[in-house]
Amino acid sequence: MRGTVVRLKGVGLSIKWRPKSKSGYRALELPGWAIEMLRAVGQVLRRTSGAWVFTAPLGGLRDPSNTQADLRVVFADAGYPWVTSHVYRKTVATLMDAAGLSARQAADQLGHAKVSMTQDNYFGRAHGRR
Repeated sequence: MRGTVVRLKGVGLSIKWRPKSKSGYRALELPGWAIEMLRAVGQVLRRTSGAWVFTAPLGGLRDPSNTQADLRVVFADAGYPWVTSHVYRKTVATLMDAAGLSARQAADQLGHAKVSMTQDNYFGRAHGRR
């Protein structure tokens, strides 16, 4: 993770290169299928703009509010109107906890500077490792 798309008043979409903390700069652990998919997309991007993985329909930066709105529609149409993108973060943390990974490992994946944030807000109590 190197940056976040933000909308700046009077400027429009821009990249915020500075995360909230140093832990925001991180390499994500991804499953093999996701790596292969991103490599395939990367080949297309290299032949076009080469800049972003997730673009707006006509290229360029994708507005985060449009992404959230699109996701709400997709989840509602699929019968899961309660699902948000944040549910996926919680699911990843829960699966990491269930697999026996440490809170530090999960915090690194999620970009949390403090392990306590991961333990208090993302790890379940069912596994008894609090």
